[in-house]
Amino acid sequence: MRYRERENTEQDIDISPLIDMVFILLIFFMVSATFVKDMDLDIQRPKASSSTPSSTKAIRVYIDNGGNTFLDGQPVRSWVIQSRLRDMLRQTTGASVLVVTDANVSADKLIEVVDQCRLAGAEDVGVVTEREAGA
Repeated sequence: MRYRERENTEQDIDISPLIDMVFILLIFFMVSATFVKDMDLDIQRPKASSSTPSSTKAIRVYIDNGGNTFLDGQPVRSWVIQSRLRDMLRQTTGASVLVVTDANVSADKLIEVVDQCRLAGAEDVGVVTEREAGA
């Protein structure tokens, strides 16, 4: 009986399952990330030097340069905002509302929409400016 010399066998670590898992996690995080996209309206936002970034979970009310108001992507009249917004605020945890308005919208229209938002129960109502949008 002779002892056979063992061949020097190197053991490699197979990292292909690790790479697969990294790609799956990358795809999962890309798909589950939320991105805030404003409605496709031609709006020239007002400028403000003291603006701060806003929450991405805030409900957004849009006013275009013609004075038309939109809530949740649907056109609404100013007097309907209060009831629809009240229903939306019941379903969400945050009570903040952002008004995205054109710079040429009259102050009367802006105040009317902000007033309707506050009457609906929104605790925090803000106006989106150009700096907040990242422009």
